[in-house]
Amino acid sequence: MRMVAAVMYEQGLPPPYVDSTPFRIEEVSLEGPGEGEVLVEIAAAGLCHSDLSQVAGLRQRKLPVVGGHEGAGIVREVGRGVTAVRPGDHVVMTAVSGCGHCRPCSESRPVLCESVTVPRTQGLLSNGARRLTLKGEPVYHYSGVSSFAQYAVTVPNSLIVMDPAIPFDVAAMFGCAVVTGAGSVFNSAKVKPGQSVAVFGLGGVGLNAVMAAKIAGAAHIIGVDINESKFPLAEELGATHVFSALDPQVVEKVKDLTQGGVDFAFEISGAKAAMASANAMTRKGGEIICVGLGASNDMYQYAHAALVSEEKVFRGSFLGSCVPERDIPRYLGLYQQGLLPVNRLKSDSMGFDGLNLSLDRLDRGEVVRQVLLPNG
Repeated sequence: MRMVAAVMYEQGLPPPYVDSTPFRIEEVSLEGPGEGEVLVEIAAAGLCHSDLSQVAGLRQRKLPVVGGHEGAGIVREVGRGVTAVRPGDHVVMTAVSGCGHCRPCSESRPVLCESVTVPRTQGLLSNGARRLTLKGEPVYHYSGVSSFAQYAVTVPNSLIVMDPAIPFDVAAMFGCAVVTGAGSVFNSAKVKPGQSVAVFGLGGVGLNAVMAAKIAGAAHIIGVDINESKFPLAEELGATHVFSALDPQVVEKVKDLTQGGVDFAFEISGAKAAMASANAMTRKGGEIICVGLGASNDMYQYAHAALVSEEKVFRGSFLGSCVPERDIPRYLGLYQQGLLPVNRLKSDSMGFDGLNLSLDRLDRGEVVRQVLLPNG
């Protein structure tokens, strides 16, 4: 079949992206689902800061590639042997999936599954297949999802069936923003009632961490960002205090507030300055939960003697240590109960013609979560 999709041919193009156009809207060819594969009609796809990082070239991708790694849609066709989903199912699409057989998968850590990671770094589906072409030339898949398109072929492990009553433009955010932010609190840190947390970066992922910390019963939920315009929404969603990351006294203020520092500091941006502040405001015996990836070759520094003598922990949290079939239904349930109001994070929606402009808005910090409606 032929369909419209957003294709990235080159990384590292400069902003403004509305001029450099890192995503070009093309008509590409998509093969139907093979054995063990699923065809999904994309109803909504979230625009994530990770997409901005890929556009900037912080982590290399196989090019050209159809973008998008979180989304929601309707199953239209299944390949031979697929039983987990059926045509007509409404599904959340997520970049988290595993083979189900390797050691990490057996330990409920599918985000570490090598048999999935390797083909995806090569621009393939997790089964090693490629279903996209443009004028007879290969086009690659982004994180096994490629949701910046009207349709996608993927594998069942990347799909979670959801209640059809949930709007697609809300459900799309559960595939990355929600599992990453909420999962960092519930799975990685396992925050307990009465503990104190700081969240560095109040975008879509950070605000999900704020909401999850509220559900977990944290006593102090401290939001930190360079953009103070994000503070009112953070406070509405559960932040008990907010501070500017540019305030030279921010560490001292948080340590005074929490009588020695927070139990957990969640660093969402991957910025070195934020990591340093997160470490400095974490109490002795506390943990710095490292969520933001930064550039693939970035090196971070810390005082080793202090790490040892204060018994701190730097803990990586990739995609919220998510187990999709366990976590996404739970988070969708929390949304439906009104406890995780993910709908509040949606800043705007756009069609393909607004995608590059939306990258600029994200780059300038003007928005939380924007949603592409490929068939809207």
